[in-house]
Amino acid sequence: MSIRIVTDSTCDLPDETVSQQGITVVPMYINIGNESYLDGVNLTREEFYEKLPGYPFAPKTATPSIDTFLQVYERLANEGAKEILSIHISEALSATVNAARTAAEQFTRVPVTVLDSSQLSLGTGFLVEKAAQMARLGKTVEDIVSALQGFMKRTYVFASLKTLEYVRRSGRMNSAIAHFGEFLQIKPLLHMNMGKPSASRTRTDKRARQSLLDWLAEYAPYEKLAIVHAGVQAEAEALREQIRSFFPEGGSVPIVQITPVLGAHLGIGAVGFACISKE
Repeated sequence: MSIRIVTDSTCDLPDETVSQQGITVVPMYINIGNESYLDGVNLTREEFYEKLPGYPFAPKTATPSIDTFLQVYERLANEGAKEILSIHISEALSATVNAARTAAEQFTRVPVTVLDSSQLSLGTGFLVEKAAQMARLGKTVEDIVSALQGFMKRTYVFASLKTLEYVRRSGRMNSAIAHFGEFLQIKPLLHMNMGKPSASRTRTDKRARQSLLDWLAEYAPYEKLAIVHAGVQAEAEALREQIRSFFPEGGSVPIVQITPVLGAHLGIGAVGFACISKE
């Protein structure tokens, strides 16, 4: 395959898909106290969520370095890549895409195109999978990027959080606001489309779940649909039974536990959907 697809570990694609489609995944970093881990390499999702409540320090996350991307691009060129398309988590959420861009500018052996997915989790993953499928069909990078820009408009990720505690601990929210939200039992709702993260809130788990179902109905019918969660497999399975009427025609709805890099900020109990609406 002359065009190789690169992404980062926040894409949440199953290992089987990554292997089948020949996708290269660059791991993010998770730092817990004095220990540093490569996301998806030497720290499993199950282990992370099991230990997360007991960590004395809030896990910190870091992007791959420019040198890491240069090494990846060099390896792919050595393997015969004629062009590379590098697709990453939204710039609104991470500096990863900027590191990839700098590396692409410095790399001269083969052309490297860097694309901001405008998404996170399987929102990115679905787009990366589409790119790999098109590359295997012999499409050009220009054709792939043009098609993905169309898919981005129809790609959504939305979820509810159980608590604001992990957002506060990660430094992504003012501590006083987080504690105030906990006191009022506020349930945050997160929504992502076209690189624009937004947040809203409700008071109860029941209302939060209804908000997710309302969004699900608004964007139906679906070309792709998956449930994403952080350490609550049983809840995700119950949710899947509840939304069978939204299943893509002839398809299934996978359940994917989100990467620890995202779980460090969202916390245990986050649950929601990643989807691509039909055109």
